[in-house]
Amino acid sequence: MQTGCFEAAVLWARTEGFLPAPETSHAIKAAIDEAIKCRETGEAKVIVFGYSGHGNFDLTSYDQYLSGKLEDYDYPKELIEEAERHIPKVD
Repeated sequence: MQTGCFEAAVLWARTEGFLPAPETSHAIKAAIDEAIKCRETGEAKVIVFGYSGHGNFDLTSYDQYLSGKLEDYDYPKELIEEAERHIPKVD
């Protein structure tokens, strides 16, 4: 969800000093979630993720998150399926 990803991005920014783009926040959240699983299970693992883009053009979104105005939104499954029907088939 969006708010969980922004939470991870803010944690990253406060820890590492770089404000990630919202797209990158999904990778950060996945890496954090995987690290938590490893801590809980005791599994040692190297976790690598792709960090691309800064959040300088996304400050409005960060402002919405930090002020509690950003809401999670699940895009309707039927609209996803409709869009998928229009993806061209490639041989």
